[in-house]
Amino acid sequence: MRPKALVLQAHGTNRDLDVMNALTLAGADAIGVPLNQLRIQKRLLRDFQLLVLPGGFSYADALGAGKLLAVDLNTYFMEEITAFVAAGKPVIGICNGFQALIKSGILPGNPSSLTPLPIFGEGDGGEGATLTFNQRGHFECRWVTMKSVSETCIWTKGLSEAITCPVAHGEGNFQVGSEYRISNIEQHIALTYIHPNGSSANGEYPFNPNGSFLDIAGICNHQGNVLGLMPHPENHIFSYQHPRHTRGETGQSGLTLFQNGVNYGKQM
Repeated sequence: MRPKALVLQAHGTNRDLDVMNALTLAGADAIGVPLNQLRIQKRLLRDFQLLVLPGGFSYADALGAGKLLAVDLNTYFMEEITAFVAAGKPVIGICNGFQALIKSGILPGNPSSLTPLPIFGEGDGGEGATLTFNQRGHFECRWVTMKSVSETCIWTKGLSEAITCPVAHGEGNFQVGSEYRISNIEQHIALTYIHPNGSSANGEYPFNPNGSFLDIAGICNHQGNVLGLMPHPENHIFSYQHPRHTRGETGQSGLTLFQNGVNYGKQM
């Protein structure tokens, strides 16, 4: 059975077709659903086994990357998404989708409940996490390497090979808002930036392209079914997309990550 993946399309989403292609190759039936349609048909989400928030510039990043999409998630869909997550169904937010998951409080997620954590945004000093401006102060568009560090996250479990794929963001700097979150965020880390040779990035630019705390490229919730990440694995699913394929280099595809999520979705 091919599980059904709902790819949420907001105004400004531009990686939806890319991620739908990746999901299809991974064995899912991927369907793009505009945000306004889902507002009218909220029960539609129940018919899907996977939920995907793709990259782009939702609402033109007005008021900050992913913030207005996060308002939509909290205002219109929190009950439905909370039920979706509680059912253990796979959810992934990539780049702008990750920003929306963070700023809505769906990630990191509270281990003791599904109540969203308070949002730690620029200047508000609350407890939680945020994706803020890149450390270098400019948009980053480059290829990076990341590795899986979580066997809890269903998307990254068993990924022994690193993933090479592009980043394209201005606000991808993952930071936490208190000593409590600093001491507890490690349980949520799913993916970290590394050197191409496999060694830790150790905060070194450009291998860690945005200055993220602990070289964090992606995090998951405590349950392990919700993943958010800044890089774009959907843009390296074919061998010819490898940045050095003309020199005979292959491997480190992002497709394996989607295969993990789709295979888990078959159980839902």
